[in-house]
Amino acid sequence: MTAHGGDRQFGIALPDYPWDAMAPYVAQANQHPGGAVNLSIGTPIDPTPAVIQQALTAAADAPGYPTTHGTDELRAAVSDWFSRRRGVPGLDPKDVLPTVGSKELVAWLPTLLGLGEGDVVVRPTVAYPTYDIGAVLAGATAVAADDLSTLDGDTRSRVRLVWVNSPANPTGRVLAAADLATIVAEARALGAVVASDECYAELGWGDWDSARGGAPVPSVLDPRVNGGNHTNLLAVYSLSKQSNMAGYRAAFTAGDPDLIANMVNSRKHAGMIVPFPVQEAMRAALNDDGHVQTQKDRYRLRRERLIPALQNFGLRIEDSAAGLYLWATAGEDTWATVERFAALGIIVGPGTFYGDAGRGFIRVALTGTDERIDAAVERLSAAR
Repeated sequence: MTAHGGDRQFGIALPDYPWDAMAPYVAQANQHPGGAVNLSIGTPIDPTPAVIQQALTAAADAPGYPTTHGTDELRAAVSDWFSRRRGVPGLDPKDVLPTVGSKELVAWLPTLLGLGEGDVVVRPTVAYPTYDIGAVLAGATAVAADDLSTLDGDTRSRVRLVWVNSPANPTGRVLAAADLATIVAEARALGAVVASDECYAELGWGDWDSARGGAPVPSVLDPRVNGGNHTNLLAVYSLSKQSNMAGYRAAFTAGDPDLIANMVNSRKHAGMIVPFPVQEAMRAALNDDGHVQTQKDRYRLRRERLIPALQNFGLRIEDSAAGLYLWATAGEDTWATVERFAALGIIVGPGTFYGDAGRGFIRVALTGTDERIDAAVERLSAAR
């Protein structure tokens, strides 16, 4: 866009939205006689639990402005959830902040922290693209690294924010408490904030499946990770996946009291507020563990059907220890694999969307109905 009568350019120069590149493959999959099976983006498709819908409806008469910091009741529910489900006792409810989904926080956190030109934001080598976008919006520089010790001296000196993503999207990798502790210690030595995106923490499998005798996925706020000190630490969480609330934009962050207080103030000025009915729905969701287990069991069954079908189709599953995705490779170019799936009417996510280290991989979501998952399994088995 160009200003009238001048040559000033308006707008932020961001890369094209990556999923737009999938259009021809989506069109190809849609031509399948049995219809497309979309296992790409991972949008929840199961009903939002009744307890959440009822809480939203009960709070629908909301003529006044909601509080940016969140109601006392919501923040207490978050604190109780951290203690009950995440191994984080004694979190002060004042150190909790609801957000309009987790993506907006990921995108705006560098700006809210005051980062700018010359500052470095570190993100995992295979990662959600919005970590990079957040750095761009702030005018900072994004650097991909899984180990801070691999950075050169100049880059290390400019690190101000380190993103951790465990369980990871797209790989499903989980970092143990000791691994998180190492990252926290290294970041603190640099004076950097650690923001831990933990949105899939309730969806652990195998060794991380607490419902089946495994260990809970650890949080960056776990005292085993930080020694009981939350300075320069933020945990980010979303109810989109565990509670089928993606349409509610219901999420929160918690941790360092000073960082939270500063963000509350900034967000007041900017009008970044979670609507009161959504806050009430979040409170209901966090106080009810039953619906989370029910949804996890649905995903477990879909996962157990998809894994052997993918393997028999010639793919190798890597990581995938938690979350809603299977990270897989056929040992060929990513787009060749995407095209082979599209020919079967199955839409998958290209690993190249998540950085150069994702080349050769695809991401397969568990967010299809049972009928669509069965259709995918049948097509993969027939094609084998």
